[in-house]
Amino acid sequence: MSKNDNRNNSKLATAMCILRRVLLSLVTLVLLVFIGLVLVCNLIFNGPSSTARDRLTMSMRESSGMKWCPALFIGKDTVAEIEKTVNAELPDDLSDNSQIKIDLNNNMGSSDEWANHPDGIRIERISGSTYSAYVMIIRDPSRVYLATSTENFSTSIPGTRINHQIETEGAVAAINAGAFLDDGTSGLHVGSVPQGLVISKGKVRWNQGKPPEEGFVGFNEDNILVVAKSMTADKAIELNIRDGCCFGPVLIMNGAVNEEAYNKNSGLNPRTAIGQRADGAVIFVCIDGRQASSLGGTYGDITDIMVEFGAVNACNLDGGSSTVMLHRDLTSGKVSMINNYSLLQEEPRRMPTFYMVRPMKEG
Repeated sequence: MSKNDNRNNSKLATAMCILRRVLLSLVTLVLLVFIGLVLVCNLIFNGPSSTARDRLTMSMRESSGMKWCPALFIGKDTVAEIEKTVNAELPDDLSDNSQIKIDLNNNMGSSDEWANHPDGIRIERISGSTYSAYVMIIRDPSRVYLATSTENFSTSIPGTRINHQIETEGAVAAINAGAFLDDGTSGLHVGSVPQGLVISKGKVRWNQGKPPEEGFVGFNEDNILVVAKSMTADKAIELNIRDGCCFGPVLIMNGAVNEEAYNKNSGLNPRTAIGQRADGAVIFVCIDGRQASSLGGTYGDITDIMVEFGAVNACNLDGGSSTVMLHRDLTSGKVSMINNYSLLQEEPRRMPTFYMVRPMKEG
């Protein structure tokens, strides 16, 4: 064997030795991080603070991928006890349309509220003790509608991403909407079909499956937001619902806060909700979560925001990694992401339904 061959073999052996050490270091680091997370979780789940335990339990139970985790530390019976809801019923099963008087001339509000918002859309950023949130107010409710990824839902037709769908629709703003098939995997069937009733542009597009939370929210032909504990297709047709979907819980109905949802042991998570003021203006809310700068909000937090901004009726929408808010600049036409979704996502996830805002009519 030549000296060159010996040198080459020696270099190869050295490189392989370095590679093995690097891989061993990486595996050790990952193992240590995993063990650290398990120890931290065990400390919270079985530590002295029942409040911290309950909050972590509900944060995980409300996610699609970590539902199983709390039971490993505290058992199924304890999880079930934590998940018990407060026994406090809403006064009605369906919102009262007479409480909304659509007022595009600002007779009921501040005369200069829209002076600096020629597109009829106003956005505010607010903060709470555990979250950052974004509130979008749309002056004209007739512009808000439910867009769908397809007219014929099927598990063989993947859902679309909201940043793509807003371009397809030519819309100027959007948030995620209703419940959908999500088994916690990364398959293309996830986000392909809704769960529960879906009405878009006056037609029933879907009426299968059971959403994870009780509730329905949609607009009737008079552009009034209707919230209900539940909704059938026949009832929606009777009520002239033009656009709506299932999720929940209902947060506010006829000005009354849903105490059951407000006081529920909900976790800190990203959240999305839709509401309507007495003058007809529509309220979109997105709370960031699962980030160092914004852990997330509870049902109580997002209800408080809706109350602060004058919602008469409001309903929680799908949240977690689905929570997204987009807005198109009136001058440049560029669409911007308003909130900050999960750092683990390169793009918004695929979904079947979206609440979107049409451009203003010319003239």
